[in-house]
Amino acid sequence: MRDIAVSAAREGGRVLMQKFGRTLKVHHKGEVDLVTEADRAAEDAIVSMIHHTFPRHDILAEEGEYSSHGSDYLWIIDPLDGTTNYAHGFPWFAVSIALAVAGEIILGVVYNPFHREFFIAEKGKGAFLNDVELRVSTTARLDHALLATGFPYDRKTSPANNYDHFVNFQQAARACRRTGSASLDLAYTAAGRLDGFWEMKLKPWDMAAGVLMVQEAGGRVTDFVQAPLQLHGQECLASNGIIHDDMSGILQSGKRP
Repeated sequence: MRDIAVSAAREGGRVLMQKFGRTLKVHHKGEVDLVTEADRAAEDAIVSMIHHTFPRHDILAEEGEYSSHGSDYLWIIDPLDGTTNYAHGFPWFAVSIALAVAGEIILGVVYNPFHREFFIAEKGKGAFLNDVELRVSTTARLDHALLATGFPYDRKTSPANNYDHFVNFQQAARACRRTGSASLDLAYTAAGRLDGFWEMKLKPWDMAAGVLMVQEAGGRVTDFVQAPLQLHGQECLASNGIIHDDMSGILQSGKRP
């Protein structure tokens, strides 16, 4: 299963790079939620490879609907995380694939084909970037931390838009970044390049692989009030573990410490 996940992610990345920088057909799923022909082509390639080997496994993917077989094995796929970046020719996007067995994520890969960075994690076996083992950062103070986040697609119409948290963290942390790819933000947290990440209204395919990566690299992932993360929930808070309480406190209180 690991080999298939790796091969499928690389094939999805190959499809994306073939089309990157070219004129694309772009469709709107919402006012700011885009989908391109590259999303669909990459998903087709990934799903085809997985189904060829595991035809009875279930698939949960961003762009398509797939028949359920009632399997304990569920592949969770985002063929292009960072579609807006991709559509604008901004080279920050990834393929994200996770495998859950009986509801537990046991395998995750996040592949940035432009930068040729391949992140992989297996339950109980650690997390790696291009065969180098990952560990979260040791940053102990929030005012020394580099954080990342994103904003929901309904941010223009919903009061739950993350703007308040972003302002509070900009004041409390050393700096905050908004890159446009949750899976890469989580992978970078696992790699110690970021000290923490928070976001709301993510989908399972946005975070499933990255969540396992952070955990296997020694970090912590919960919802905003530090309850166990739910993939179908509304909140994701990931960190090196050391600053987790401080981040949760800001998210709960809406105030600087």
